[in-house]
Amino acid sequence: MFQLDKWEEIFSTIAKNKLRTFLTAFSVFWGIFMLILLLGAGKGMENGIRNEFRDDAVNSIWIYPGRTTMAYQGMKPGRDIQLTNEDLAQVSEQVEGVEHITARFYLTGEYTIRYKDKFSSFSVRSCHPSHQYIENTIMTKGRFLNDLDLKEKRKVTAIGEKVVEVLFEEGQNPIGEYINVNGVPYKVVGVFEDEGGEGEMRMIYIPISTAQMAYNGSNKIHQMMFTTGSASLEESMEMEASVKKLLASRHKYDIEDKKAMNIDNNVEEFQEFINLFDNIANFVWFVGLGTLFAGIVGVSNIMLIIVKERTREIGVRKAIGATPWSIVSLILQESVFITALSGYIGLVIGVGLLELMNFAIVSSGAELPFFRSPEVNLQVALTATAVLVFAGAIAGFMPAIKAAKIKPVEALRAD
Repeated sequence: MFQLDKWEEIFSTIAKNKLRTFLTAFSVFWGIFMLILLLGAGKGMENGIRNEFRDDAVNSIWIYPGRTTMAYQGMKPGRDIQLTNEDLAQVSEQVEGVEHITARFYLTGEYTIRYKDKFSSFSVRSCHPSHQYIENTIMTKGRFLNDLDLKEKRKVTAIGEKVVEVLFEEGQNPIGEYINVNGVPYKVVGVFEDEGGEGEMRMIYIPISTAQMAYNGSNKIHQMMFTTGSASLEESMEMEASVKKLLASRHKYDIEDKKAMNIDNNVEEFQEFINLFDNIANFVWFVGLGTLFAGIVGVSNIMLIIVKERTREIGVRKAIGATPWSIVSLILQESVFITALSGYIGLVIGVGLLELMNFAIVSSGAELPFFRSPEVNLQVALTATAVLVFAGAIAGFMPAIKAAKIKPVEALRAD
């Protein structure tokens, strides 16, 4: 129940000791301010790392052939490993858990792409239809490559938004138009955007079967990748081991020869970053709560001083019938008020500073490496607020108990 006289007394005590109250409140303010700032910075780093992974599916495994460095079954080291279409088929069929699988046949360098009287240089990438899921390619018009395009070795292409901007008139629909790729016409069947940024949107995709036929690729592939679906880290590691065993057997090299076949497990790499930022978040909470605890100790000490200063007053209150709970509630109320108010101000200023920082980054157009959108979510803010209220109660509890135990006779004798 709200009691006006109690609040008048609390404000009167605060007004009499402005500097002492300010310094005590500032320690709590600084603790929660630093906690919010550190959490926001940690989140900004996490967002930056996640942004680095945005271009490729995080649940993917990438396979690059290399050169053997170990002798195997009478064969000398230094052999180049060449992947083929048959390898892709075997991995798809024999490795359990493969979701979307694709390969690339490299078309090195940039190709001159022409449409009517306009031309420019762009990168051309040959792949399978499932490549769309590996690269997080988002179709904005038309479609991506499909299985029929591969089977019939069609000269069709999906082009990026930046290619459209350069080669076509503003507002023109490129679907159905033909672009010339180094003298070979390809029909545009789709337009895409990509979270990987402008570089990926300057890409031109063509069917891998068409590229192998047109550019003397035979059945060769230079790179293979697939997604693991909802597989856990342990399951993805088992899939990686199966791929290693299968390819080592097919190409006759020592399975321990890491240079013969390079395999990047994005699931493992992403999980390592997640674990890292979990540890950073725990460390930030430890440091922030430690700083906050120091402020709470200050509040508790100041409340003990207040109790000592008001010993005679408390004695008089008890002598005229004040209950122990009324004394406890008065001390607790003052402690919670100082802690919660100063902490809330620290919370608001901390969140405001993070928003200002984010606004400055966005408005300047700066691309900071591994740092993006520093923020503190609502759950963290509510948790911090709950910690403040609880901390205020803890800070005032011991002084309040001490005040409640004061005997009226002894209090009246106190100096």
